[in-house]
Amino acid sequence: MRLDQVLTLRRTPGASVLLYLTDRCPVGCAHCSVSARPDSPGPVDLALLGELLAGLVARPGLRAVAVSGGEPFAERRALTLAVDQLHAAGLTVVLFTAGHWAGPRTPAWIAGLLRKAGTVFLGVDGYHLARLGRERLRRAVRAVAEAGGHPVLQVIDQPGRLDFARSLLAEEFGADWSVRAELYPTAPLAAGRGAGLFPPPAPRPAAGFGPCLPARAPTVRYDGTVTGCCNETVITGGGPAALRRRVTDAAGLGAALDGYARSPLLRILATTGPGPLAALPGFGALATGEHAGVCEACWSAHRAAEADPTAAAVLDLLVPAEEVTRCRPST
Repeated sequence: MRLDQVLTLRRTPGASVLLYLTDRCPVGCAHCSVSARPDSPGPVDLALLGELLAGLVARPGLRAVAVSGGEPFAERRALTLAVDQLHAAGLTVVLFTAGHWAGPRTPAWIAGLLRKAGTVFLGVDGYHLARLGRERLRRAVRAVAEAGGHPVLQVIDQPGRLDFARSLLAEEFGADWSVRAELYPTAPLAAGRGAGLFPPPAPRPAAGFGPCLPARAPTVRYDGTVTGCCNETVITGGGPAALRRRVTDAAGLGAALDGYARSPLLRILATTGPGPLAALPGFGALATGEHAGVCEACWSAHRAAEADPTAAAVLDLLVPAEEVTRCRPST
């Protein structure tokens, strides 16, 4: 699956979910937006993880599950369980990894999981380069390709880094590398350890932000936390309570995902962005304030809806639940 296909599924209501498999990561990059460490928590309750996977497999309209963290390959049992069940159910598996596991020979269990992944996003930037070295990053690219997967190099868009990634791919695949792999430039996040490394974005009014694509794709954490987006602070306990739920079984997961699918606020944020909300009754803070990112604007909107029943009622009138349901894919 190529990058544009992955992004299309991410934009499609109900078509994709992010499975946040672990907080652990052995790499320890300075820019990590979740402050993942080797001793961070991970999925110790595999029975609960099995329930979450059962809920995803049964989900109507779900077509792809992205597996991230932390570093998913730090969790051999949990990752094997997840990939095997999702792949057996016919769902596309998208893996995110730093590629720290790439040695002269790829371990058999890792090669087996790579063969079941439709796309593998590899973190290839200056911070991963400093921790892992050029040859290990290149071996990770090679391992994905040899397993029949499609490598996408996720690169923080800083001076010279895209050129480095292009040279890595050219060495591995030749001048026509774009047939075999892709680049995905990203912006640095001032969160986690990255909060001390990158300056926060300049504040803007709500109208200065476009649609929030992650509002279409909820996140399911290994401990049963289900969030309406991919924001790391929300996943780890911050932000508005309305964006976070806790479940213990497959039925609870389905109910949580249904709730986010019916949310008129998330629907508006995913379709137009927060700007139009500023003109609605009860959302005056959006009209008068400035926000350091679309997430902050989203939080302001959710808190306004929680605090003012009129604001919530207006949203229900604008985007009825049946309209949201009708927009979700059936296959």
